[in-house]
Amino acid sequence: MNKVHHLLQGKPGSSQEAGPGDVRESHNQNHIGENPMKMKTLFPFLLLSFGLTWGIAAILIFFYDQVVAIFGEISMSNPLYILAVYAPGIAGVFLVWRHYGLEGLGSFFKRLTLWRAPVKWWLFLILGIPAVVYTGAAIKGTIGDPFSFTTWSALLPALALALFLGPIEEFGWRGVALPLLQRRFAPIWAGLIIGITIAAWHIPAFLLSGSPMSNWSFIPYFGGVVAVYVILTLFFNVSRGSLLIAYLYHFQLMNPMFPDAQPYDNIIWMAVAVIVVVLNRRTMFHKGAGITDVLMPEEEGVPAVARHPQAAVEISEA
Repeated sequence: MNKVHHLLQGKPGSSQEAGPGDVRESHNQNHIGENPMKMKTLFPFLLLSFGLTWGIAAILIFFYDQVVAIFGEISMSNPLYILAVYAPGIAGVFLVWRHYGLEGLGSFFKRLTLWRAPVKWWLFLILGIPAVVYTGAAIKGTIGDPFSFTTWSALLPALALALFLGPIEEFGWRGVALPLLQRRFAPIWAGLIIGITIAAWHIPAFLLSGSPMSNWSFIPYFGGVVAVYVILTLFFNVSRGSLLIAYLYHFQLMNPMFPDAQPYDNIIWMAVAVIVVVLNRRTMFHKGAGITDVLMPEEEGVPAVARHPQAAVEISEA
């Protein structure tokens, strides 16, 4: 297998002292706003994300009849359900605005324009994810089930809902939380931490009647979520912290056109994650190899991590 090794030595991005375990932010991050994000920003992010989601879930569980009377049956299109799902995205966007102002928020959203990544990763996004799901469906025996949508008028709204529901979470998880975690941890540990956190964040969905997850097995789901987000951690890093790729990856995981493959797809995801980590072990276990910028990378064509003093990065092209 060919491996291209990029040894990137960065320069200090700011004269501001970083906290213990914090990687300093680039000049582009520090000159926008007077209160740059640090590791401790994770605490308000998690408080907002879990507080909003679990608080709404508690209302839906304990005041079900009253909620249904006002907002209708609990489903993926219910306004309160949507708000609960949006919580990490809302928290991430709010904290970016709080720390960097409107200028920083514009820079943050520019990460949606980052699209360059190795071709093999785009192939994984377009073909690999469906391959895992359809393999799981074949094992379960649902691969031959009738297609869920018989008309375009039924399919298009479902695709739109999947595109603008779950992926909004990425403005928080990959937009804020992962870059902050990678300032202190190697990508493998940052990916595991965020994967476990996201799996735990989803727990109320298993308790809500009307939620798709209410009929799923939690333990395989938990392992599968951790696995897919460990994989996404590497994809995120090789794409220079692209929010676009994280967004599309999340959409593919929710694609309504795919057959039901629970829980077998999750088991396959765990195996795929192990393979991906082994093939990219030098990068995944190297502290400083991850993207740590919350805002748009300053230097076009140069990974953001290259601007940090301790970022000697070896990117595996296995």
